[in-house]
Amino acid sequence: MTDELSELRRRLVVGRKSDGRSVYDEGAKAELVALCRQPGASVSRLARECGVNANQVSRWLREHERDARARHSVANVAPTAAAFVPVALPPVSMPAPVMDMQARLPNGVVIDMRGLDLSNVGEVIRVLGSLRCSALTKA
Repeated sequence: MTDELSELRRRLVVGRKSDGRSVYDEGAKAELVALCRQPGASVSRLARECGVNANQVSRWLREHERDARARHSVANVAPTAAAFVPVALPPVSMPAPVMDMQARLPNGVVIDMRGLDLSNVGEVIRVLGSLRCSALTKA
C-alpha cells in the first residue's frame, strides 16, 4: 500500500453511528472516487486497501456519476423564450349584429323585416305596439 492510500485510509472513516456503520469524510470519499475513475484502476483493490467494502465504493461511484449527469444536464439547459408572446393587434370594427324579424299585426298585416340592426329592435317593437288597429281591417 502506498503512502497516499494509507493517508487516505486514515482520513476516510471519521466516526461510527450507533448501529456500527461508518461515517465517512466527504473529501476523502471524493479522492477515493477520483482514484477509482483512473484508467486501469481496480475498484475492489482500492476499496480493500482503504478498508471499505467494494460495494460501498461502487455505490459512491454511481452517486458521483448521477450527480455529474445532473449538473451537466442543468448546465446545458438553454434559457427558452416565453411560451406566449404578447401580440398587438389593430382594432377591428365589428359590424353591428343583425336579425331577421317578422311581425303579424292584429289586423292581419304581416311586416317582414330582414337584416334589422339589433340596436333598433327595441324601437321597432315600440312603434309596432303603438299602431292603432281597427276591428274592421281584421282578416
